Amino acid sequence: MQPIENKYFLKKLLPLAIATAASIIIAQPQKAWSQEPTDSDEESSTVVYQAEFFDQYQPFSVNDMLARIPGINLARGGGDSRRGLGAGGNQVLINGRRVAGKGNEGNAQLSRIPATEVEYIEIIRGTSGDLDVRGGNQIINVVLQQAQSSQSYAYEVNTDHYHDGKYQPGAKLSVTGQNRKLNYFLSAELEPRWEYRDGFESAFDVNGVLSNTVTRDEGRDAWPVTLQANLGYEFSQKDTANINLQWNDNDYESYADRILTDFLTTPATSTVERDTIPIEQSSWEVGGDYMHVFGNGNRWKTLFIVNDADDNSVRSRYQVDGTNLERDLFLSNVERTRERIIRSSYIASFSQAHSVESGIERAQTTLDTSLQLGLLGSTSAGERFGGLTAITDSTGTVEELRSEYFAIHNWQLNDRMSLESTMLFEDSTISQSGTSNRSRSFTFFRPRFDYRFDLTTSMQFRATIEKDVQQLSFRDFTAGVDSGDDEQNAFEGNADLRQQQLWRYEANFEYRLPQDAGVINANFFFEDLEDVIDNVDVSTATEVLSARGNVGDGERYGVRLDGSLRLSFVNQPQILVTAGLNLEESTLVDPFLNIDRERSMRGGGSSYSFGFRHDIPSFRNMNYGINYRREFYNEFKVYDIDKTEQYPKIGSYFGWAEIQGNTGVIYRFEVRDSRDRCRVRTRYAGGTIATGYIEEIEDSCSDAGPVLAL
Repeated sequence: MQPIENKYFLKKLLPLAIATAASIIIAQPQKAWSQEPTDSDEESSTVVYQAEFFDQYQPFSVNDMLARIPGINLARGGGDSRRGLGAGGNQVLINGRRVAGKGNEGNAQLSRIPATEVEYIEIIRGTSGDLDVRGGNQIINVVLQQAQSSQSYAYEVNTDHYHDGKYQPGAKLSVTGQNRKLNYFLSAELEPRWEYRDGFESAFDVNGVLSNTVTRDEGRDAWPVTLQANLGYEFSQKDTANINLQWNDNDYESYADRILTDFLTTPATSTVERDTIPIEQSSWEVGGDYMHVFGNGNRWKTLFIVNDADDNSVRSRYQVDGTNLERDLFLSNVERTRERIIRSSYIASFSQAHSVESGIERAQTTLDTSLQLGLLGSTSAGERFGGLTAITDSTGTVEELRSEYFAIHNWQLNDRMSLESTMLFEDSTISQSGTSNRSRSFTFFRPRFDYRFDLTTSMQFRATIEKDVQQLSFRDFTAGVDSGDDEQNAFEGNADLRQQQLWRYEANFEYRLPQDAGVINANFFFEDLEDVIDNVDVSTATEVLSARGNVGDGERYGVRLDGSLRLSFVNQPQILVTAGLNLEESTLVDPFLNIDRERSMRGGGSSYSFGFRHDIPSFRNMNYGINYRREFYNEFKVYDIDKTEQYPKIGSYFGWAEIQGNTGVIYRFEVRDSRDRCRVRTRYAGGTIATGYIEEIEDSCSDAGPVLAL
């Protein structure tokens, strides 16, 4: 598939997508639905679902409530990691406030909050100076019931069954309550993460002659434990504070067994290898916020986040000869990431039409790394290298100190239009010590304009223009582990990395059908990129090497279409059908081949999806459904200095059936399958992919099989 052909195809498809969305809207019958609509403010862009609306379904958690709302995927979409706590994107609020946290944020709590604690749910489609977040496309606000004293418990017990016959249990327990001015939410979770994956790889030379095969079995036995606590206290009507805690532990063993058969010898010969990889992962996070409301209604709020994460692994590869094991590779990789963020701002309302928020954010992010590579040789470097010969001993620390100074003006132009303008100045310093020592400073001006126009009470147009500076991956600065390539033990770091920047332009049309019958949404985007990050050449005189680096400018554009529809027009209001189509085209100049091509990607980009959900409240609140997703259209190809990797795509699915017993206990059956994971790797020798020749083509697929859960 050639990128230039894709470009013309997508340009032809954009008008067709617009016409299709418009025809669906026009063709939709304007009639009263058998399903009663939820309570909503028809004069605003906020849709309100009272708790009584969900009584017919008797939901277990907030997630169960949201699953019954058409178009909820629009409010729960996004997920891109942007710099700064004030960055845009879709957000979840609890009682109108943002949960200060990265891992312990609002969206992560929705499966743990009991539905019985909810008073109503808001889908906020507009902008306002009163919101605790800015720049969100849509915001979910879950408002809990208020009481002098209350307490509720929720628990979930589950068992996963894997295709190799393994059973793994899991459990969740949560407590939600209030005691006068104190509200609290506590939860504990033990979730199985067992995986057994069968794989097979065939390697051919450029003439298609089979050279070798690899039969691979991989597995891991992980049981991550997560503890969370969210505490809030109201000192007075003008002063509130919240603190959020999270701890996670995930130590587990993983392994890989390989049988390598060489067909270039006569007769063919086989060798057996075994990898053992003990992994230690742990993290903790503390977040909090404080808000004071002045007598004139203006507010001062401060929030902070402190987190610490360790990710350590030791890979030992053994040559197996009967019962004898000989270690020939030792690879130790240690990473520790720490983050500290504080953000403080003052929000002033000058009139009903104008409000301004101004403040400062300060952040410190630190990554400590240590990598030791030992190979079988004539000397031993001791236990630090697994008793093997030392090849690589790399340590490093990367730290960024960042400050943001911002002002946000919210202007309600009239009762149907609003404009939110953000002016943000950022300065940061990135320093590196260890194997490489360097310090650099950067400054960025990041404006943002968000215009919204309610064409009618059910149709909204949104336009956004913004300058974005994307967060660097500090792992790219130092040497690291390539876990996806058995023949490449580690990759180089690059101390010269700069942040990828872009101008983003978006136009969004949303139509909410009458009587809560569904939502249709079309989003068109264009991104003008600068300092795109991809693989670059860092070869030495004796070795061909690559690392992550800046390759120049690029573009990315496309369309996202989403639809969610109740089948009320065929007298089936309890059936909810969803569909989505994402199309993306991107271009950049390849640093090795000097040609225009798509951005490197293993996944993401273009995809389509559909879902089906049927609720039967009259029969023990039974519900069932299925969701399917598949990536397509793009090449899904990654370019490196001496190899290319292409990732063919096969769709994944998730299905479930749920019923309520006589005692109120909910029984749920699930099946999920990510399907085959495939890769075609082309290796080059005698130079780079531009100057060398094709040495080998590896065709590999693996499958973890379906997972059944109860």
